[in-house]
Amino acid sequence: MIPQRPSARTAGQAASGWPAWWLQRRWQAWLLLPLSGLFGALAALRRLAYQHGWRQAWRAPLPVIVVGNVTVGGTGKTPLVLAIAQHLSRLGWKPGIVSRGHGREDMGHEPLQVEPDADPATTGDEPLLLRRLAACPVWVGRRREAAAQALLRAHPEVDVLLSDDGLQHLALARDVELVVTDLRGPGNGWLLPAGPLREPWNRPRDATLGPSSSLASLASASLATPCFVFDRKLGMVRQLATGERLSLNAFLLRHAGQALAAAAGIGHPEQFFDMLRLAGATLPTTLALPDHHSFDTDPFRQIEAAALLITEKDALKCKPSFSRLDRLWAVELLLEVDPAFFPWLLARLPARPDRPHGFTPA
Repeated sequence: MIPQRPSARTAGQAASGWPAWWLQRRWQAWLLLPLSGLFGALAALRRLAYQHGWRQAWRAPLPVIVVGNVTVGGTGKTPLVLAIAQHLSRLGWKPGIVSRGHGREDMGHEPLQVEPDADPATTGDEPLLLRRLAACPVWVGRRREAAAQALLRAHPEVDVLLSDDGLQHLALARDVELVVTDLRGPGNGWLLPAGPLREPWNRPRDATLGPSSSLASLASASLATPCFVFDRKLGMVRQLATGERLSLNAFLLRHAGQALAAAAGIGHPEQFFDMLRLAGATLPTTLALPDHHSFDTDPFRQIEAAALLITEKDALKCKPSFSRLDRLWAVELLLEVDPAFFPWLLARLPARPDRPHGFTPA
């Protein structure tokens, strides 16, 4: 049986998804601090190049919303992009989404349209999940501005663009920047590689969003800009073999007294495991996999459990050849966003256009 926490990790790393010395300023972090200074200087120089016009950003003929983070790893960006796309669609907007498509096997130069039946190894797992759940055009590309141009050429009906991640991809001009954080906050407060920060924690942004349990982190990052909270909730569970759907409570009642396990290949697996435990699941066995894990082989074959709970993102990559597919259940992740957020966002967007943008490449 696989242990609850992989022995190759420290307890701090297993709980946070980061090295323990990214949470505290230990000797490893101090040793790498000079490299952090160099990293910060290069990043600042790059930003200045765009601010002063030495390098040109491409501006789309419609509003662009970038959802990103200033730390390494997952903080809930993709669920927020999904929530925004669904909300705008309900109001009559026609969103399109661009992403780099982390985890793709071929990161070619040409942008790629994500189809609902695409192979996640080709498109990336998160873009495919967005395409299926948001039901709007999604394109991936190494250069997000190129992906945005390709999307607009193919879909003239799109009237607002969302970028899943890309806060540091300055070649795509944006109208709204949203920074997502989580309970880990800024960690030890240092830039890569001595800490988890891609940019200074208090970088300017239009708004900061995070779980309601991370109010302290939100306050420290706000710099008087708006802060909004959200709550992650678990929804229905779906059996991969049959497609049967149950509420989580019904699933737990069916499996009462049976051995359960959970696995996740996301940025912060322990958050998923903790949510399941809070919902009443007893999990003697958990398996934390790397974010965007490829699932080339069956990682669950050694786990002894009557049922195994995984994320919808990981379920995309499970193959029919996996043993005991009937015991795999994908858990829906829902995001409840502060009701004040969407009116604030809409106020920052121009009126929805009544005609196609008519974008053509320069």
